[in-house]
Amino acid sequence: MTDDAALLSATELLAAYRDKRLSPVEATQAALDRIEQLNGQLNAFCLLDREGALAAAADSEKRWQAGQPQGRLDGVPLSVKDLLLTKGWPTQRGSHSIDPAGPWTEDAPAVARVREHKAILLGKTTTPEFGWKGVTDSGLTGITRNPWDPEKTPGGSSGGAAVAAATGMGALHFGTDGGGSVRIPCAFTGIPGLKPSFGRVPAYPLSPFGTVSHVGPMARTVADLALMLTAIAEPDPRDPYALPYDGEDFGADLESGVEGLRIAYLPTMAGHAVHPEVAEAAAYAAARFEELGAKVEQPELDLPDTDGAFAYHWYAGAALLLSGIPEERRERIDPGLREIAAQAGHFTLIDYLRAVKVREGFTQRMNQVHETYDLLLLPSVPIPAFEAGAEWPAGSGARRWTDWTPFSYPFNLTGQPAVSLPCGLTSANLPIGLQLVGPRYQDALVLRAARAFERSYPAPLPPLAAR
Repeated sequence: MTDDAALLSATELLAAYRDKRLSPVEATQAALDRIEQLNGQLNAFCLLDREGALAAAADSEKRWQAGQPQGRLDGVPLSVKDLLLTKGWPTQRGSHSIDPAGPWTEDAPAVARVREHKAILLGKTTTPEFGWKGVTDSGLTGITRNPWDPEKTPGGSSGGAAVAAATGMGALHFGTDGGGSVRIPCAFTGIPGLKPSFGRVPAYPLSPFGTVSHVGPMARTVADLALMLTAIAEPDPRDPYALPYDGEDFGADLESGVEGLRIAYLPTMAGHAVHPEVAEAAAYAAARFEELGAKVEQPELDLPDTDGAFAYHWYAGAALLLSGIPEERRERIDPGLREIAAQAGHFTLIDYLRAVKVREGFTQRMNQVHETYDLLLLPSVPIPAFEAGAEWPAGSGARRWTDWTPFSYPFNLTGQPAVSLPCGLTSANLPIGLQLVGPRYQDALVLRAARAFERSYPAPLPPLAAR
């Protein structure tokens, strides 16, 4: 365990509170100090409620001193991505089009749950406008930067949350993932993050991007992902797509290992190119899982390219989103977001319904794959982080962020649980992400396998956090 309170995990913080080795006020102050030290350089937070956080921490400290903590997260510092409604704070979604005056009178379901579990809400983390792309910059909040190299992007759209997690600006963090927006920044910043099964975490208001969008936890340890998921998976009647609540504790089976699990290792999908160092790290991870007792195979699955089907879902969502913004406010919208919304204007209903059928077929195919394999193992992203402020790597020939994220958005179409884990560094000292994908609703299995790999391959801290 580190002696830096800002870098303690949520589970370590709770144990330290219990043993009276640390107080919630000290932990919250450490997180706030780290934000003050690094946010000017990295731009992870777009709103910080220092007074509110310290007041909540003082209340938590009194409960712990009385031996009466409440909930699963009492006193744990936590950030909220600025796409999730948070009572008393503006939710501007990285956009000039939203009036910060509000009123802001309601918590999103997951935010309500962590508040009930007495987490300490620090502030809101940055996102591209409405979370529309796989990097994190916006006209409202500027460019968010990678703590491994501030000239590089941390990915997105949960880039602010990833940077905050990687550098100790709080222990727990909210991400959303509509096409990789948890897993991409986790891969680029070297932390674990989970896109849960669709419907596992209730959402409200529902994303304009529809049923590809998920809410999930980001942290520095897999145990913290399980802890946070257990809290935020609790029921809320505002989500018509939410799964029936079964009270599962996602940390209960976390240490059971992977002995006997059947894992399909996919060096690529649909023939997409993979950076050599990313490919080498993924191959190492596959071998490591074999050493841990899993049965790893490299099957020829011949999975289809789902880029077109995803684009119909994503671009149509963009068009819906912009249709609700008054014309006079659209001029300041991110040009890329305006472009994809305009493209959706050429879609026909038949085009969209064909994409729905492709999605259904791909989901059926993945269900069949999981009759043979418990998990899939593949890179989270096929490339390392690139220049901050760009939607795609210079000289790559890409035209949209989806061109370099072909391993993340397919599993938004299927609604499967998928976790990104750090699995090494490139020669340029940039993190590489490993993705584990499980059958729908088997979130605990994905976390259990992730924990087994994490135990055998602990991740280093970024230079800015380790100083």
